[in-house]
Formats: sequence, C-alpha cells, structure tokens
Amino acid sequence: MRIDEAFIQTHNGKTLSDHRESFTYLCGKLEKRALDVDRLIDKIQGFQIAIPSWALGTGGTRFGRFPGGGEPRSLEEKMDDVGLLHALNKASGAISLHIPWDIPSDVAAIKAHAASHGLAFDAVNSNTFQDQPDQAHSYKFGSLCHTSEAVRQQAIEHNLEVIRHGVALGSKALTVWLADGSSFPGQTNFRKALQRTLDSLRQIYAGMPEDWKLFVEYKPYEPYFYSTVIQDWGTSHLLATELGERAFTLVDLGHHLPNTNIEQIVATLMMRGKLGGFHFNDSKFGDDDLTVGALKPYQLFLIFNELVEGMEDPEGINPAPAWMIDASHNLKDPLEDLLQSVEAIQMAYAQALLIDRKVLESARESNDPTLAQEILQDAYRTDVRPLIAEARLRSGAALRPIEAFRSLEVRKQLIQERGAKAISTGL
Repeated sequence: MRIDEAFIQTHNGKTLSDHRESFTYLCGKLEKRALDVDRLIDKIQGFQIAIPSWALGTGGTRFGRFPGGGEPRSLEEKMDDVGLLHALNKASGAISLHIPWDIPSDVAAIKAHAASHGLAFDAVNSNTFQDQPDQAHSYKFGSLCHTSEAVRQQAIEHNLEVIRHGVALGSKALTVWLADGSSFPGQTNFRKALQRTLDSLRQIYAGMPEDWKLFVEYKPYEPYFYSTVIQDWGTSHLLATELGERAFTLVDLGHHLPNTNIEQIVATLMMRGKLGGFHFNDSKFGDDDLTVGALKPYQLFLIFNELVEGMEDPEGINPAPAWMIDASHNLKDPLEDLLQSVEAIQMAYAQALLIDRKVLESARESNDPTLAQEILQDAYRTDVRPLIAEARLRSGAALRPIEAFRSLEVRKQLIQERGAKAISTGL
C-alpha cells in the first residue's frame, strides 16, 4: 500500500485554515524572541528518525501477544510500512534492519524498493540473544562473553555477517546489544566475562569498513536477573574507548534504573565525543518500550536540551548522533504508535531549539537556579505543534498524520492485503 500525494493534499485542505491561524500566532511569539522561524523549520525538516524493522508488528510480553492483523510478512512489506510513515510525516526516512530477521534475498531489488519510498538504511543490528535453528552452539549462557571459545567465535562470525549485509545495503553502522549476563550470584566471573566481551568486540571492530561506526548498547537488567555484562553507560563507554575512535555508546531511554539522570549521561558522553546515538522510547518501571513522551515528556525535553547544546557547540567533538525509535507495541496499532513517537521526538527537539543559550549560560554562571528553571520551562511550555505541522506541510506530509492514517483506513487496507492473521517476521 502507498499513500497518494493527492490524498495528503486533500486531507490537509480540511485543516489548513486552522493550521495557518495557529502557525501565524506562534510565529508572532517566536519573532518577538528574535527567533528565525524558517531556520527552525529547516532544522526540524532535516531531523530524520529511523524506524526499526521489528517495531512494525505487534509486540507483547512473556504472557501473551495479541496481533492486530495486516502485519508485514517480509522485508519488502516492512519497508512498505516505513514508507507509509514517511509519506505521512516526512521524518521517518530510514529503516534499521535486524539480522537474521531481515536478510535480503536480492540486494539490488531491496535497495531499489527502499529508494522508491525515499528510504535509507540506518544501523544494522545483530542478534545473539536468540538461538537460530541452524546454529551449532547455544547462547543460553552468553555469546560474546561465553566461557566457550567456540560459542564466542560463532557470535563474532554472526556480527561480521551482519556487517557484510549492511555494507551491501549501504548502511554505515553496527549496533551490538548483548543479553549476556547471569541470574545467580557466583554464576559468572565478572572480570573474565567483561574481558572476553572486549576481546570479542575487538575482532568485530577490526572487521568493520573504515567508514563504519560501532554502537555499544547497555542495559542493567533483563533477560538475566542478577547481572548483565554491559550494565551501564560507563561500561559501554569503557568498551568503546578501548575499541577505538569509531566505537561509541548507544543510549536506549528504557535501559536505565528508575530516576537515572539520563540527560547528565548524554552531556558527559558528548563531552567525550562518544555519544553514538539514541534508541527512543518511554518507560515507567523497566524496559517497557512505551510510546516516546507518553510518561516523561519533560525528561525527553531535558535530554534534547543537552543534545542541542552539544550539537550546536562550535567546539564540540561529538559526531552527529544516530536517531532511532526502539519500541514494542502490545496495545496500540504499531504504525499509529510510531507516528506519535516521531512527533514527540520532534517536539522535544523543537522546544530545545527555542532556548536562549546565552541567557541560560549567564544564569548558570551567576548561580541563578530560579532564572535557569524559568528559561527551560518557558521553552518547554511553548506549544510547538504548529511549528512541527508547518515543517510537515512544507515537506509534503500530512498536517495531522494520525487523522490522515485513520481517514485512509490504513490498517483495514493492510488487513485486506495481508490477512487478519498476518504476523510480522522476527517477532
């Protein structure tokens, strides 16, 4: 299924007058603050957020999964779904593949299919947290950290295979998330496990092309219940530093213990030039992978405050981060959830762009916490939705993506095309 541009234009016409009124009002407010509205819109239009192939189907828990029908049954259909999102918001112009779930059978055809939707290939992702039917050794007790050299070598070879697939498609990065850990005290020698992981990652790093990046993800819990080998940002940073200048820490918003100051982690990594990118989601208790901004929109804004400050610092040394959503949707329509998540990210980014950084820094240097808070909250409380909508309008996207999605009855059409029992591959 593809969304016709004429439909989007017709749908936009129904709310264009209301949008113009809201946008004109916001422009007046922003111009009084000496903000260049066109510059802000250019930045928002250029902010692209990758969609992972595994987020296009219904997720679930260990207790059950309730598919909604019409899920993508192949890599081509996954790209079709990301193409639908990109047509509606013009901010989802990349797809992130997961190997072995998304191995292309015909690379040239897959690249052409992606190009027809205006999509690029973001970081590729390896999988050593599941046993595959044809593999010789099990990852039950770890992969890159395993006590067995044969198991470690199998995991290394898998990551090198993932790199080869990524090179063929035009990707430029590998993301490594390890489930490796232990469930009982005494089960694992922590030092040996970390050293083996580092040695394994070194072999993977050596197998990357010179223009590639390696993103090392971390997580303090799950699927093991006592320890994980890469449990926090410090361990990820340690590994990335040991590996070399093309290795970076990847921050997943759901991979932190409650009340962790994620924005401070972001600032520290950017200071060191080691922030590789983000997996966006939201969380209440654990790695819930809820809709971005559903629970902690202010924290998301504070994170973007640090990101914008780091990205716009002329003396900054951190390369441009990679942006991706990483979520599992067990109640909502996955495509609607992704549309909401992308907009939440855009809003936090736009709000952070409104901050007068010279005035904020003056308040900081003069130890004025009240003024500093006022500056941040004034930006956060600004309704930037008309700004985001205008960026979509100028890009040829829908003013109101969710409304357009429902008006077109996208899910109904996908069910008709793919069936009510279609379940996304890899889940």
